[in-house]
Amino acid sequence: MSWKAGLSRKLPVLRFFACPKSPSSNGVMAWYKNNYQTIKALNPTMPMLLRTTEKAMPAITTELDFTTNDLLKYMIQTNKFQNADGSTAVERVEAAKQYLATDWATIRRERWAHPGFDPEHPMIDEIDPDWKSDPNKRRDLQTYLALKEKADEAMDIIKSGPNDEYTRAENSLLLCQRVDLWCAGEDEVEHAVQHLYMLGKRFNNSERFKDQNEFITEFYPGASDF
Repeated sequence: MSWKAGLSRKLPVLRFFACPKSPSSNGVMAWYKNNYQTIKALNPTMPMLLRTTEKAMPAITTELDFTTNDLLKYMIQTNKFQNADGSTAVERVEAAKQYLATDWATIRRERWAHPGFDPEHPMIDEIDPDWKSDPNKRRDLQTYLALKEKADEAMDIIKSGPNDEYTRAENSLLLCQRVDLWCAGEDEVEHAVQHLYMLGKRFNNSERFKDQNEFITEFYPGASDF
């Protein structure tokens, strides 16, 4: 019961899919019916949705906050970096390891090294297309530019694999958000929900992002009002 009370703290939603006419969906339908009131009482803000249609594959899905680092670790661990002949793509593996070692904390800090200027502004190329030629900005942003360019170069190598290697790995990892439950019983459905909860504890944990400030940490005074 304790883990059910924490579902909404780790998972944003639970979606159940089933065919109301098929015996293969009986376990999903029964578990949803028997647990809905309890779970909603414990997690009133978490959507717990049931989608039914004929010939549906019984399953449960949720949403997990996978990061680029999670994806690269997955690709390395499962040997997704492969050349056209099936051999390991050493260059892309090393690029992935280099990207994983990127000092993002320093990049985030140095991004604001030039007061009043944001090199990652979405309209920067239109607002200030020649900013990289400005000696003052280049001097202030020297560390940021060096680290960012290194990370971007590594990512270009990572994404250079054949047969949409990177995109296919992304899609493969996203499938972890889904558990198919063909002919599953209620106990199996319960274990599937608990499995997604455990994944949520790992990948939806806000503690992983505690060093990413979502607020201003440095203040530069402007012109006096008087």
